[in-house]
Amino acid sequence: MASPAPQSAFEQQPFALTCDDLRLSAVLHLPPAEDPPVVIGSHGLYSNGDSPKQIALAERLNASGIAFLRLDHRGCGQSEGHFEVVTTLDGRVRDLQAAVRALEHRLGAPLRLGLFGSSFGGSTCLAAAAALRPERMVTLAAPIDSRSLIETARQRSADPLPPLLESEAFQFDLADSLADVHDLLVIHGEYDEVVPLEHGRRIFGAVRDPKQLIVNPGGDHRVTQPEHQRTFVDACQNWFEHLKTIPRRTPRSC
Repeated sequence: MASPAPQSAFEQQPFALTCDDLRLSAVLHLPPAEDPPVVIGSHGLYSNGDSPKQIALAERLNASGIAFLRLDHRGCGQSEGHFEVVTTLDGRVRDLQAAVRALEHRLGAPLRLGLFGSSFGGSTCLAAAAALRPERMVTLAAPIDSRSLIETARQRSADPLPPLLESEAFQFDLADSLADVHDLLVIHGEYDEVVPLEHGRRIFGAVRDPKQLIVNPGGDHRVTQPEHQRTFVDACQNWFEHLKTIPRRTPRSC
C-alpha cells in the first residue's frame, strides 16, 4: 500500500465497545488536530481491522487531520463472537451503529462522519447509511446483493461454498434501498474475480449525486497492483477532505 505517514503525525489507541452483549475491538487513529472528523472502516467478510488497505488509509487521513477507526466486526479479529453464528449484514450494521455511539462518547456528539467499506464492508456501510447519515462514504469492491455474488462463485469454482454464504441469515439485496444514499465514491476493479464490476456499476447507478465511480483498469478484488493502491488512497483522501469543511450538526439517532 501507500507509504505510511510519519509516526509523529498520528496516535493509535486501543478502542473497545459493546454491541449485542459482544465486546468489539478496534483501533482509533487520532491526528494532532482539535475536533477532527472521523471515518469508520468496515472490513470484508473474512478480514478484520488490520487490513493493509485500512491501515494505509488511516495513516493518510491522519496526516490530513481526519481520525480513523479500524473496527473488528463481531466474530473477527480480536472481537467476541463465533464467526459463523454472529455474522450477518444486520449484525454488522449494528456494530457500526455501536461504534458511532462509542465515538460520540469519546470525541463528542455529533460526529462529522465518514464511512469506508471494503467488499462486504461496503455493503454494510450502504445498509447503515439511512440510520447513520454519513456526510461522505466510500465503497471498495462492494456487492449489491448476495444472490448474484453466490451465482458468480458457483460458476467460477466447482468447490462447495462456505456454509455461511448459503445460509438464510446471510442473504441480502440492497438494490431497492439506495435511492436516498448520496456523497458516495465507488471504487471497483475492472476484472474483480470475487465481486464483478457490475455490482459497482449498479451501486453507482442507484445512488444520488454527489457521487463518483472509479474503475481500476485490469484491477482485481484485493487491489494488488501498486498503481491501484495509490489511486485508492489518493481518491479516498480527496473524497473525505470534504468532512473538514462542514460544521457539526444536530445529533443523529442510531
